[in-house]
Amino acid sequence: MLLKIELENFFSIKEKVSIDFRAGNINTKQGRLLSQNVMEWNGQTILKTIGLFGPNASGKSNIVKAINCCCHLIFESHLYNENTVFNFQPFKFDGWDQRPSRFLVNFVCEEIEYEYSFSLTRNEILEESLYHYPNKRRAKIFSRQGDDFSFAEGAIPRAKDVAFNTSRKNLFLSRASSMNREFAQRLFQYFLNTFLLDLVPLSDSSIESLFEKYKKIVLEALNVCDSDICNIELRKEKGQQWSVSFGENATPSKLQEVEIVRFLTYHKFAPQIPFDMATEESNGTRQLFGVLLRLLDVVKNKKALMIDEFDLSLHTLLADFILDLIHASTNAQLLFTSHNTNLIDMTRMRKDQILFVNKKNDGSTEVYSLYDFKEFRDNMDAEKGYKQGRFDAIPLVSSSVGSLKKLLED
Repeated sequence: MLLKIELENFFSIKEKVSIDFRAGNINTKQGRLLSQNVMEWNGQTILKTIGLFGPNASGKSNIVKAINCCCHLIFESHLYNENTVFNFQPFKFDGWDQRPSRFLVNFVCEEIEYEYSFSLTRNEILEESLYHYPNKRRAKIFSRQGDDFSFAEGAIPRAKDVAFNTSRKNLFLSRASSMNREFAQRLFQYFLNTFLLDLVPLSDSSIESLFEKYKKIVLEALNVCDSDICNIELRKEKGQQWSVSFGENATPSKLQEVEIVRFLTYHKFAPQIPFDMATEESNGTRQLFGVLLRLLDVVKNKKALMIDEFDLSLHTLLADFILDLIHASTNAQLLFTSHNTNLIDMTRMRKDQILFVNKKNDGSTEVYSLYDFKEFRDNMDAEKGYKQGRFDAIPLVSSSVGSLKKLLED
């Protein structure tokens, strides 16, 4: 379960932004009607979904991208060598490109609460720490400042061996997992298999197992969504694609034989005629199919998913259906970005589930919650208030047909 994410100095994010899944104190009639939107853990009320809303170029996608970059450091940094430059860009103005960036995630793994953080430049890890909360008290597992490490007694077997093999290009957690330290492997598996990033491409090898597990439920869900698809088949075919290599060891391009995964759909009107999912179905159908496969895994296995524009190409009622799917779960979570203002609806989302992402005058991203607007009551029209600019975080477009005619004439 995910409790909190903090990001500082990544892309358009300058000062610290926080995505907090710990629910606010909402004890209203409408809040009680949305009790399915939250879950309880260890005396805390936790949100199942959080939506990020705001204009284009405000930084919504950069939040998801920064989380992705930090997680890939956990997955891969044990492989990094001295020539590695980390794949992110700090905020470029006001000298912030010379300052460190910071990532923090507060989460629950196997019923234990952890707080993991690190700070870095594009060239080296500066700080890293891991704490847990036995008996609700914060206790250190390890911390580092550059090459100086500190460990709780007995927390990590042969911890100094791992530290000796951890350079400033490596996260200690990543290195410890690669060196078979059980605690690190457990947390590595959490980030790899429970803290999920984006959808699975329909061409990905893992899509086959998801489809085999959830085909029946996907078809039922498509029926609920008023689709006339009555069957879906997965076929593996041999195909060819060009292999291209670059650099000093580049080889001539050549055709290689590869295995291609295809999905075929069948419709109620003519159930014997197949349609190719990739070329003959709409963007919305493909998006809904991909989202359902991923979300069913998330819902069934109590995972968390971060996804940018989850409702792209989907009707607003289908976006509602997807949120209902998460809210119907026991412990699944979803962090999403969207331009769909219909979701800013107090009958569907609590105030603390709606976050606004705005671009400040200096070009940096700020994040704040509808929950912060204490004077805005649950029975008010949040979407209307948002469109009126009551919460800011909307595009400032000043145009009319007359002004645009004049622009085109110039």
